[in-house]
Amino acid sequence: MSIEHQYAGFLHSKLLWDDTSLFELPQFDFQVSIDVATQALPIKIPENEVLGKRIEHFFEYYINNSKKHTLILKNLQIFKDKITIGELDFLVEDLEQKEILHIELIYKFYLYDPKKSEIALEKWIGPNRNDSLLEKVTKLKEKQLPLLYHTETITALQELNIKPNEIIQKVCFFGNLFVPISYQNKLVSYLNNDCVIGFWIHEKDFKSEKYSSQHYFLPEKKDWITHPKHNKTWYSYASIFEQLKIQLSKKKSPLLWIKSSEDSFSKCFIVWW
Repeated sequence: MSIEHQYAGFLHSKLLWDDTSLFELPQFDFQVSIDVATQALPIKIPENEVLGKRIEHFFEYYINNSKKHTLILKNLQIFKDKITIGELDFLVEDLEQKEILHIELIYKFYLYDPKKSEIALEKWIGPNRNDSLLEKVTKLKEKQLPLLYHTETITALQELNIKPNEIIQKVCFFGNLFVPISYQNKLVSYLNNDCVIGFWIHEKDFKSEKYSSQHYFLPEKKDWITHPKHNKTWYSYASIFEQLKIQLSKKKSPLLWIKSSEDSFSKCFIVWW
């Protein structure tokens, strides 16, 4: 997929919540008025750059092309005794509000596991069950955001002529949510339902006859944000199943693009657990 298609996917991503009281983490006001992704983008990203770093490049480009914001700095590493203790993702000036914002950027894929807990927000986990929404929220509140108030951070900012006590903290937490196939028509609690972009099934469920006549593709993770309509290569059920088995044998839950017709696409995780 092209950088332009990936950036278009980024622009169409949704914030995981808009209720400022949820988690007591106010979201950055991410607004897209014009989709510039049809233009050639002057963004140079190494071919092997992971998705998280690509998202940082896209967010930086978005800020640099915003009339409302100006980028002050990104990825400010904070050291203590020559050891890195963390970094600030972005410092941005809000030109309208005359404010300096510290923005932590998060871009996640979560699956809803009804069996994991009785508490709704505890049911959102990573595709391979090695992370969760609430774990990330805890890390933000207890480690990443408090870093701003460390003595070492205050010193580093003062050296840049930035007053730490005038900085307002925000998160820009994007979410791509996948629900069990039986939950597809249900609303999720607390979170932005526009973030629900697909479903997930177990390997044994994918062996069902109903999947045999469609076409498939396994995108690399860096392309997970891209719309499947841009893909040109599609595989039969038999061919994709062999590719899936390789991923699942490694305890990896791959994202699968499904093409049902020329203008009908869906996204699905096949989980190993």
